[in-house]
Amino acid sequence: MKNIIINRVIVSFGVTLALTALTSCENIFEPLDDNHSTFERVLQDPAFAEGLLTTGYSRLPTNSYSYNEAATDDAVSNDKLNVYLRMATGEWSSTFNPVGQWSNCLLGIQSVNHFLTIVDGINWRESIPAFNILYIKRLKGEAFGLRAMLKFYLLQSVAGETQSGEMAGIPLLDSYLQSNADFNIPRASFAESVENIYSDIEKSLNYLTMDDYGNVSSAAELPPGYGKEVVGIDPATGQAAYGNYNIVFGNESTQRISGRIVKTLRAKLALLAASPAYGNSQDLWEEAAVYAGGLVQSAGGVSGLDPEGHLFYTKAYTDRLNLAARKDRAEIIWRSPKTFSYELEQANFPPTLFGNGGINPSQNLVDAFPMLNGYPTHLPQSGYNGSNPYAGRDPRLSAYIIFNNSFFQGATIITGQGGKENAKDSIKTSTRTGYYLKKLLMEEVNLNPNGISSQEHYMMRLRYTDVFLMYAEAANEAWGPDGDQTGFGFTARDVVRAIRERAGISQPDAYLESIGDMRAMRALIHNERRIELCFEGHRFWDLRRWKEKIDEPVKGVDINASGYNYADVEQRAYRDFMYYGPVPQQEILKYNSLVQNKGW
Repeated sequence: MKNIIINRVIVSFGVTLALTALTSCENIFEPLDDNHSTFERVLQDPAFAEGLLTTGYSRLPTNSYSYNEAATDDAVSNDKLNVYLRMATGEWSSTFNPVGQWSNCLLGIQSVNHFLTIVDGINWRESIPAFNILYIKRLKGEAFGLRAMLKFYLLQSVAGETQSGEMAGIPLLDSYLQSNADFNIPRASFAESVENIYSDIEKSLNYLTMDDYGNVSSAAELPPGYGKEVVGIDPATGQAAYGNYNIVFGNESTQRISGRIVKTLRAKLALLAASPAYGNSQDLWEEAAVYAGGLVQSAGGVSGLDPEGHLFYTKAYTDRLNLAARKDRAEIIWRSPKTFSYELEQANFPPTLFGNGGINPSQNLVDAFPMLNGYPTHLPQSGYNGSNPYAGRDPRLSAYIIFNNSFFQGATIITGQGGKENAKDSIKTSTRTGYYLKKLLMEEVNLNPNGISSQEHYMMRLRYTDVFLMYAEAANEAWGPDGDQTGFGFTARDVVRAIRERAGISQPDAYLESIGDMRAMRALIHNERRIELCFEGHRFWDLRRWKEKIDEPVKGVDINASGYNYADVEQRAYRDFMYYGPVPQQEILKYNSLVQNKGW
């Protein structure tokens, strides 16, 4: 394991080291006072102390979209040096691992552990007891939640079966390691790792007793655990000083880790532990269903599904976010702050729109979208017409993917014969599959060099559709399509029905109603996750936790006078042991307590 020591000259907090000019011969050999920052400043300045926590946040892999779909059957990249293309076609190893999180997450965990050693001793706000209590509660809740999250992403990336047959997890780092500490720490078992993360989650929720941040308008609205002894007393009313609460837990904190975010992480962890690659037991599936179902219930049940949540990335949706009041729409659990940019569009727009066409959705993914009547295209009831393959399809297809003759930015995009630069394999920035990415991109961005215009973007870190589908998956595995053992008032089928109805599938959904057993419902839920969450970084991990086929060749389409001709575009070179990722080989060589996963 890498020697992960935080630099005591806090350069990462933005403190620059100034050079002192030499002004005379006399002082050449005499040391001058300098403005190097020391760790004592961290202990004295709350902004610097919080920098340790901020460093942990900066290590989250969800800070940007990965587009690791280019390492799955959902997409390819037209950049031959793309790291996911390289790993998927044979370069993935314990020394080249674009999806690895080992150093990144351990550095973040170490930073959070360091923060936890000092948080109680910082004067957070002018020695006012109520504020110090409130800040410590919030910051400790954030810290434990952030540490749990970093551990989860590390576990997801490295948990796996060792040569001895054990299902190994991660090194458990729950204290700050000084430079003279023993870094030769073994990996705990998968089960021990899961329990350790649950422990951090519970610690976080002990502090973050509210689901969300936001201002309250009276003492009566204060959440449990925030009475007079915590927030102080308002001398004018004698009641709890809810204004103090608003300063620390109010609108200004909405993008920090909250109770709802931590509960969502708990559901994700439970689903991972229950999945076929790791657990696959009745008890584990029930636990995952309970955690995810509680979140669905808190959102208002099935009727609480945001009617436009599947279009969260569009300008129309973004413009309706009430950011002035710090209120997001019902789809959003956690998002990044907004940015004014055009980089995503520049990377992925078709070449005639001055883009690089980087991520190319696969024919495999296109085939996953059903027809408007809900039936898969391979079934005769679907009405699918191979001579007009995009007609009468699930509306999500045209929302997420640019296909031949799509109308985009006021122009018709032709990916087949006659499409010039946009046609498949025409130039370096053309599509390799016959498709361009549309999801996550703002159509209103203008990349014309004569007048480039940006748009406001935010990145979705956690959203409710994922939670709804987590519940559907777990509930189906635990109790079947129509089981509701916990009395939530909704079933796996109910959730899938709501998601497909929102998408625009014709109602009543005859195909959904025809599904009668757990296995068929499982296939449908897996397919709905594939469609709804495409290009958000889920497919790579879903296939592995499900232990479904990971070496499916990626297909594309050539469109010419003879019609639609489908062929393999890129092979996948995965082997069976690659359901689990590797520990970095340099760490295995460095520390004899670390054990590598089988096959690597």
